[in-house]
Amino acid sequence: MSDMPASHGVWTPEGETPPSVSDDAVIGAIATVYDPEIPVNIYELGLIYAIEIGADGAVKVEMTLTAPGCPSAQELPQQVQEAVLAVAGVSACEVDVVWDPPWDPSRMSDDARLALNMF
Repeated sequence: MSDMPASHGVWTPEGETPPSVSDDAVIGAIATVYDPEIPVNIYELGLIYAIEIGADGAVKVEMTLTAPGCPSAQELPQQVQEAVLAVAGVSACEVDVVWDPPWDPSRMSDDARLALNMF
């Protein structure tokens, strides 16, 4: 069964088990979400603080926004949830927006800094 793609579950006499969810797949999905005001994805911006993946495929994401008054405060968490739910094997996704610690530009990846000319 090692030729079976990771995105498929495994069939057992008890039924099909859900495919395991990888960190890379969840991060890849989150990296498709962009702040509409900044041309860098929210993962590279450092807005994602934590990702927890349960054995049952439930994913919990803890994220923040660049500022409490962010105009995208309602849509970004929803976009993250929708992107994660599209990952094979994800059974549920909860996205919590937190403000502590507050976001600052030091959380950005080197790629984000380069894209925004912030070196």
